[in-house]
Amino acid sequence: MSKTAAAVLAFAGLLLFSIPMSAQFSKLLPNGNVYGGVSYGQLTDVINTQSYRGFEGSFEDFPFARFPHLGLVADGSGYYRRGTEKITQYVFVGGPRLSLNYGKWRPFIHAMAGVRHVNSVGFIYNPFALDFGGGADYKLPFRNFSWRIQGDYLHGHYASANQDDYRASTGIVWRF
Repeated sequence: MSKTAAAVLAFAGLLLFSIPMSAQFSKLLPNGNVYGGVSYGQLTDVINTQSYRGFEGSFEDFPFARFPHLGLVADGSGYYRRGTEKITQYVFVGGPRLSLNYGKWRPFIHAMAGVRHVNSVGFIYNPFALDFGGGADYKLPFRNFSWRIQGDYLHGHYASANQDDYRASTGIVWRF
């Protein structure tokens, strides 16, 4: 066998074996989405219920091949109130999300748990937080991008009092 024939055969072999390798490599990359947007919250600062503005972001992964509509979400948001009393609140939660596809719409519901970090005029506390909510993504004409509208109910407990809060957000979603 000549060197040219051996080189052609080796090249053809590498080419044939690279197709299955590229299919396996694509499975190594996560299948999910990233969201970022603005948020409005009706949140409780220990005693006082006040309106806040801020941001919200999340990362969703679909790790279960047998359940393509079930995802795992990590969500973070920050809310700020300026004025005579400087108050900041951050919410970090994670949990499952169930979603379906209907044409250009993708409605979803989720239940998450985590922690809320509140700094109210120098007094800092970190109560446990439960987040129940849902929303919908609308597919935009740009490839892999959607617009999200989301609403959530946040429940917490601190200083022998229940904290029942609400938040709404909207923003852009990038799917990969």
